[in-house]
Amino acid sequence: MARGGRPGFSANERKELWKRRREGQTIAAIAASLSRDPRNVSRFIAKHGGIPPQERTRASRALTLSDRELISRGLATGQSLRAIAQSLGRPPSTISREVSRHGGRDAYRAVSADERAWELAKRPKRCRLAVHQGLRDIVAAKLAENWAPQQISGWLKTEFPEDESMRLSHESIYRTLFIQARGALKKELTAHLRSHRTMRRAQASTACGQGRGQIVGAVSIRERPAEAEDRAVPGHWEGDLISGVNNSHIATLVERSTRYLMLIKVAGKSTDQVVPELARHVRRLPAELRKSLTWDRGMEMARHKDFTMATKMAVFFCDPRSPWQRGSNENTNGLLRQYFPDGTDLSTISQAELDRIARQMNERPRATLGFRTPAVTLSQLLH
Repeated sequence: MARGGRPGFSANERKELWKRRREGQTIAAIAASLSRDPRNVSRFIAKHGGIPPQERTRASRALTLSDRELISRGLATGQSLRAIAQSLGRPPSTISREVSRHGGRDAYRAVSADERAWELAKRPKRCRLAVHQGLRDIVAAKLAENWAPQQISGWLKTEFPEDESMRLSHESIYRTLFIQARGALKKELTAHLRSHRTMRRAQASTACGQGRGQIVGAVSIRERPAEAEDRAVPGHWEGDLISGVNNSHIATLVERSTRYLMLIKVAGKSTDQVVPELARHVRRLPAELRKSLTWDRGMEMARHKDFTMATKMAVFFCDPRSPWQRGSNENTNGLLRQYFPDGTDLSTISQAELDRIARQMNERPRATLGFRTPAVTLSQLLH
């Protein structure tokens, strides 16, 4: 029967718990394996933000259990502290302090002394964000602007190249958000993460592809020009629809070489509603940025020939159930879920608001661009 009450996990139980957590086991399965109440397991994992604590290690110069056993035997045989220190290759003052701390000559015991020293050595080091207010304020401000921790980390390196104190890994940001005991970043900032999670997930989820209808005259992605494949020349785009409740949709276009984003409001997902709006927005682009468009097999692009006639852009279609062939667009659509979470009625969002969101996305640094922004990268390519 599962035990209730406070967690009180032993060292071995904690090790087993985190091992099973890394394997992706459910809370219920972990609790059953430990004969514990699932609520206690859940609270314990949440307390650590879903992140296993780093394993503690002894300092290289710290006394070990073997050292303490030699001290205990030396005391039992009446050796002087100086003689014990000499046999261990330690200063006599080290042995003197050790014996005094743990009961003196008559009460010193190696195992209890080692356990007590291990407990007394728990001095958690404050994280950098807790002690560096300037860095903390910058990180909090960028999170509030919906920057991802990886973007913040990369941007700090480029913004403060000579200041080592302004460096911070994205993992440190996640840990400080998820482990609230660190007391540096407010928990509310997790709402600005793309996933909206408040703790580290144990195992990534997967999604299955969906079948599509047949599009007359569809040209395969395999016929797309080489310059689009290697992203060397701007003007090749990837597109898709993201969907919300009440049959609402938004079209997304991402330029392959710069990751520049366009968001387009559409009234529905039929080809008669999507293609004219796409063409109207794309025609505003300079001619050098209108080379090709890669789409999935969605029937919203059934009128692709009309789009090509209106924009002079060739349209290529991905293989069925192969979203990775539009990787830049898929990744960007995932980022956009931070703005449009599941359950959003996209029909209520104006084109002006979509333009604002696209501008904010285009002004965020991207790791794949060396932490430059899509807007700056596109501007440099055009000039």
